[in-house]
Amino acid sequence: MEQKVSEILENILGLLALEGSFEVVENPEEVSVTIETTDPGRLIGFRGETLDSLQLIVNLILSRQISDEEKFKRVVIDVEGWRKNKEADLQRRAEDWGKEVLETGKEIELEPMPSWQRRIVHMVISETKGVESESMGDGRDRHLVLRPEITKKEVTKKTAKKE
Repeated sequence: MEQKVSEILENILGLLALEGSFEVVENPEEVSVTIETTDPGRLIGFRGETLDSLQLIVNLILSRQISDEEKFKRVVIDVEGWRKNKEADLQRRAEDWGKEVLETGKEIELEPMPSWQRRIVHMVISETKGVESESMGDGRDRHLVLRPEITKKEVTKKTAKKE
């Protein structure tokens, strides 16, 4: 699988005339790619949109090249550590957002973000006692809402009031 991913990336990066190198490492659950280049902004794009698109294209091409005997593994691409830094930043921010919801008792509506970023926030919030997260919206407008967790006791009270 590493060889196939390398060939796909060589072709794409060659077409883009980008100078640099990449490393492909196959793990049990995924194939990780680290790209080092002199022009990382071209591959990352605004808010990582170009990087997300590159990753999607590589995964689509790879899925068509995999035989029935091989198990498909998702390819995750990072350019100059951007994705790794973004993940760490999102984890810190999600912790802060969780604390803010607990302190104020009010929900927070976050800006739209890609699914992999929403997943990181969901995971951090799921470990924050008293706070819950929910994805809302469609497509590019999909975003998270963080709110105080409603206990079973509160749900029973609200239901009783309606009746």
